[in-house]
Amino acid sequence: MSTLARAMSKFRLAVIQLHVTNVKRDNLSKAKRLIKEAAGQGSKLVVLPECFNSPYGTGFFREYAEKIPGASTKMLSEAAKENEVYLIGGSIPEEDGGKLYNTCPVFGPDGTLLMTHRKIHLFDIDVPGKIRFQESETLSPGSAFSVFETPFCKVGVGICYDIRFAELAQLYSKMGCGLLVYPGAFNMTTGPAHWELLQRARALDNQLYVATASPARDETSSYVAWGHSTVVNPWGEVISTTGSEEAVVYADVDLQYMAEVRRQIPVTVQKRDDLYAVSPVTER
Repeated sequence: MSTLARAMSKFRLAVIQLHVTNVKRDNLSKAKRLIKEAAGQGSKLVVLPECFNSPYGTGFFREYAEKIPGASTKMLSEAAKENEVYLIGGSIPEEDGGKLYNTCPVFGPDGTLLMTHRKIHLFDIDVPGKIRFQESETLSPGSAFSVFETPFCKVGVGICYDIRFAELAQLYSKMGCGLLVYPGAFNMTTGPAHWELLQRARALDNQLYVATASPARDETSSYVAWGHSTVVNPWGEVISTTGSEEAVVYADVDLQYMAEVRRQIPVTVQKRDDLYAVSPVTER
């Protein structure tokens, strides 16, 4: 392997666990500062949490919703360009054609909008005595897969509840992704039970890296996020994580290591395609 190829097989990832307030301007300002901090530590790809610009909740989505482009995506574009990073902009409430979406915008190091991912699986749950939440009361679901290219690897994007659907991760893996990123805001019921477990499962099943970005925990908010933003490697090991506080989580993604794991346990080539397969219903 050439020196350049070896260099391109490793890169630093930063996950920002942001304390989100009800003041959008303050959220954008703090996010921009932390993106700069992450880039200063050598990060080439930076991730923000779900609903980084607004409180999370069905009562807030319409109030904080923006069109794309808008104030939040303008800041993200500027931050990506100023710091020369790939920037996964967590998610924002997006308004388009009278509908609301939970949308993740992704920007390149030149500030170009590379793609947007609209949350495919809406968070409609009812755990008796614990939590009831219905995103579909206000949001519409996305209907497209979301993969973008970097000089290092392809990256697949989902949002929060999307991580529970193993088929989506499998499709991203088949598309050639080496990293899956899920901005998310698991709560105090599902967080301790499933947050880390799901990340490790998606990473192990597909032998790739998985990163999640949560808002920091705020006990005074109407929806309390679990926190614990994390990066998991292709062996299913947590290689970097944090607690509930505002923090920046760093991890070095090593694609040579990913290739070694896949050689050691070659599940991809051992799948029984004659018996089963996971495929998109339509090509997009």
